[in-house]
Amino acid sequence: MSINSNYTVFNRITRLNETGYLVCFDAPPHTVSDGLWSEKENGRTPMKSFLPLFELQVLIIFALTKSTTFVLKPLKLPEFILQMIAGLIIGILFELKGMEKYMSVVFPYGTHDIISAISSIGFVLFIFINGVQMDFSMITRTGNKAWAVSIVGLAIPLVAGITPLLMFPEKIIAIETNNGNGLYVALVSHAISSFAVIASLLSELQIQNSELGRLSLSSALVSDLLSTIITTNIIAVRTGSSFNVISTNLISLFILAVFVPLICRPILLLIIKRTPEGTNVKDSYIYVIISMVFALGVISVKIGQDFVLGAFIFGLSVPEGPPLGSALVKKLQFFGPTFLLPIFVTTSVLKADFSVDFSSFVMVSTGMVILLTHVVKIAACFITALCCKMPVNDALCLSLILNTKGVVEIGAYHTLFDSNVIDGKTYGVMMLSTMIIGTIVHWSVKLLYDPSRKYAGYQKRNIMGLKRNSEPRILLTVQKQNHISAATDFLDICCPTPENPIAVDVIHVIELVGRALPIFIPHCLQRQASNSASHKSYSDDIILAFDIYEHENENAVSINTYTAISPANLMFEDVCNLALDKVASIIILPFHIRWSSDGTVESDDKKVLRALNKKVLEIAPCSVGILVTRANSIAKATPINSITSEYSITRLAIIYIGGTDDDEEILCLARRAMNSPRIKLVVYHLVSKDCIAELEDLMIIGDEILEELKHSENVQYQEIFTKDGSQTAGFLREIVTEHDFFIVGRRHGSMSPQTDGLSEWSEFPELGAVGDFLASPDLNSWASVLVVQQQLSLRNELNGWVL
Repeated sequence: MSINSNYTVFNRITRLNETGYLVCFDAPPHTVSDGLWSEKENGRTPMKSFLPLFELQVLIIFALTKSTTFVLKPLKLPEFILQMIAGLIIGILFELKGMEKYMSVVFPYGTHDIISAISSIGFVLFIFINGVQMDFSMITRTGNKAWAVSIVGLAIPLVAGITPLLMFPEKIIAIETNNGNGLYVALVSHAISSFAVIASLLSELQIQNSELGRLSLSSALVSDLLSTIITTNIIAVRTGSSFNVISTNLISLFILAVFVPLICRPILLLIIKRTPEGTNVKDSYIYVIISMVFALGVISVKIGQDFVLGAFIFGLSVPEGPPLGSALVKKLQFFGPTFLLPIFVTTSVLKADFSVDFSSFVMVSTGMVILLTHVVKIAACFITALCCKMPVNDALCLSLILNTKGVVEIGAYHTLFDSNVIDGKTYGVMMLSTMIIGTIVHWSVKLLYDPSRKYAGYQKRNIMGLKRNSEPRILLTVQKQNHISAATDFLDICCPTPENPIAVDVIHVIELVGRALPIFIPHCLQRQASNSASHKSYSDDIILAFDIYEHENENAVSINTYTAISPANLMFEDVCNLALDKVASIIILPFHIRWSSDGTVESDDKKVLRALNKKVLEIAPCSVGILVTRANSIAKATPINSITSEYSITRLAIIYIGGTDDDEEILCLARRAMNSPRIKLVVYHLVSKDCIAELEDLMIIGDEILEELKHSENVQYQEIFTKDGSQTAGFLREIVTEHDFFIVGRRHGSMSPQTDGLSEWSEFPELGAVGDFLASPDLNSWASVLVVQQQLSLRNELNGWVL
């Protein structure tokens, strides 16, 4: 069948034989065209010029990918699978009658390699970024469980696959010859695990900082490094034609792997040292580093290795995290993984030959090797995990995660196909196996593993459930330094004394940028390995501040500090896990907005803090309090009198409506605060004018805590009768300047006449109707506001279900 030159990027095509053609094109080739309506004498038409053709192809690929994502969204497929499906659709359109003519115009013969070569830059940057995000030092701190699972999961499948080769070498070689070298590739590629692929899977499932996610990443880190050593040595041996060549390749590989980190890492650390804290790395440094990525890629090709090997080794040499690692990730994330990588995946599928039937020798033999390799690997990882005393469900999920396939395998198969190591049919089988395995693992793990199930307990964890004078456990969440003073102000409200001490856990949450492995550091047990400069500078001030507070309240407060570095959308896991482990009674979260004294917004962090607060409110294993502070909010507290002016009082107001567990919780906090000479406590009991009878019933029944507060000499109790939300708002507006601190219940989902209408004007539902009104900058108030929600699971349990 002859090829029409009109449907190619070439000027003329002459057929030489059954499979060969002589092509003619201009040198240098046309990059840009003269436009749709220009003269065609020079031949620079859009479909014969590379840039407009490339732009059109990119547009079509992205349109198909987004359409596929929208249509198949209910299936919840991995992102790279949707990009592969877009490639399958384009391939199918080529085969449809009536469409091949139009597809040949859009994707003419000769352009597949061009768009693939350009988009492969995205794959190189993807590998480099994942190398940057790897914390290579973690390899020395990875636990025995991760080492055991990764080594056994890698060694057993390889041994099981190599055994038949040693026992029946002639038969295996004959099968391999007829199979396009697919058996070796299938065995090795499906026995190894890729850190980048597993990190992407865990990110899509949003479980990378769960217990299973951390173990999976640690195991993948070990497995990926061992796999890289094995595959690079195999390539070095197979590409050598003699002993001298093989020796040269191995020595060159050793030099590349050893001297690049030894030379480059000190230089990169010097760049970090010369970058002032809090400032960005200079763009000139970034551009030099990117140039080195491609230079090392060329060097790796010169020694017979893949282009991406140099980028991967150099990525491992870059110090992960801020300022350099995060700067590189931010600079390259869009151009590489976001823009070019999807094009690379789609065009890689276009090259595959899917014309194999299920009875063909290639399909059966390669498919059997892939199936047996995965069965052996899953069994090996599963049994090893069980021996390490992991739960059955978690062990199965771990073995599935370590067997997943993705973009890295696609890039490897693409390189092997372009190098004529495997043929088109074997390449097609490999692509299908990647799609099937990636989909099965994604669905299976999502079905089997639910990290939130551990929060669905029946144990009461709140202030109200504590015995009288028992030690409450409080978890303070801090993100910025200005949250420290607000947190210590709340601790003062809790009135810690040697007779009534409190236990406090402080967690400093930091957004994970420029690294892939989440980090959790208990500073009370901090080892030398955890005391690196990369995260020491973040928490030092916070640790020091709470150490000073603990020293000032000796025998009254015990404080343990922690640092959690994790993705913004998964910070709640660290907070809730710590609250669960420490049996906390209440979690205190900072509000995402901080107002200055004149009512302007001083800081606003919707992306991290507000998302964290909302998620913790949903699944917290204990009560939750959101603390709204303003600049210098407690600084205006007034001295008690001239004699006791060594300390100042805090004018604390409790807004109590009743009828919900949230309101009972704030009364428990008030009972602790009333014994402090530094606190002037006022309890405002808002009662509806239409519910006087209910108030009388309440007096007859008698709420113990409310009765205790009413008859305490240290508490001023007032009953305020309001008809609706407007009267409540008017009353709150009158008293807002008389107090330094308010504690209110969130009352989520509860309706009462006292707040009727207030919720319609609420801007932040997480604060409740009253809390949102008190936090409004329109009130021109200095007061802090604590909005308390009791443990949700208790309420849901009463309704017959648990979160």
